[in-house]
Amino acid sequence: MSNTRSAALRPRTIAMWAVGLLLVATAAATTMLSLLGGGRPEDRARLDALRTASSLVIGTGGGAALLLAARRQRSNELDLQQRDHDATERRITELYGQAAEQLGHESAAVRLAGMYALERLAADHRPQRQTIVNVLCAYLRMPFDDSAEERQVRLAVQRILQLHLRPDVEDAFWGDIDLDLSGARLPWFNFSRCRIRSLNCRGAVFTELATFRGSEFGSKADFVEACFLDDADFRNVDFGRNGSRFRGARFEGPVRFGEHTTANLAGAMTRTGAGRNWPPGWEARESEGDPAWADLRQVETGGSLGAS
Repeated sequence: MSNTRSAALRPRTIAMWAVGLLLVATAAATTMLSLLGGGRPEDRARLDALRTASSLVIGTGGGAALLLAARRQRSNELDLQQRDHDATERRITELYGQAAEQLGHESAAVRLAGMYALERLAADHRPQRQTIVNVLCAYLRMPFDDSAEERQVRLAVQRILQLHLRPDVEDAFWGDIDLDLSGARLPWFNFSRCRIRSLNCRGAVFTELATFRGSEFGSKADFVEACFLDDADFRNVDFGRNGSRFRGARFEGPVRFGEHTTANLAGAMTRTGAGRNWPPGWEARESEGDPAWADLRQVETGGSLGAS
């Protein structure tokens, strides 16, 4: 048994205090009767003053008791809130752990279930959204085989992200989200009409269609050394306050920037041929070392679009 003594009052101690207070009250009443019970006018005046003082003391004591009761109630409410918060955090941690374990399962169906479990968790708990998006992006950055099952899992992850990054889907939109897809291999990447705080696609490979048409970026979009093997669509894109970076990027298929997209293509390369539409102030000039490729350069008469 533990030798630690409890701080709670014992029943015997409470009874002794009650008896003591009763004796004090009896003695005080007896003394008052003996001193002020003569019926003289000055005794009555003193008794009235004593009554008034007693009322003030009792009222003050009642106020103090009320304050203590309110303090105790607030303490209980805060304790209840803390317990609810702890229970919610434990539940979130458990659900997150279970879903994260599913992502490494050998079955594609189980991995898909883990993805949708993380999506539900992010939808219900806003503070966890960026963390869960980071997990989904990390999955897309992992090497993978070309099996049909794994392709469907990755397309599902991309659809989850795209759905929640579209502001026109108000009930599902997740604002202020950063995406890190650096080095990822991305099939059929359709992120049109999205609003993203920042995007890192440095070294990413877009194996099929890659469209960002009508998307908005809050701070930056980094496509340094990215590779576009098929169609790339950047029409009506707002690259944000820090603009875009395409240094070392390679466009192998058709490219469309349109007339309303301002981009920094310094250092980018494209295969020569038709089907390419560059932003205002940029043109493709055949590379001296390889005639099959062309360098993207600013038109000499145009204004500077920023350093790479």
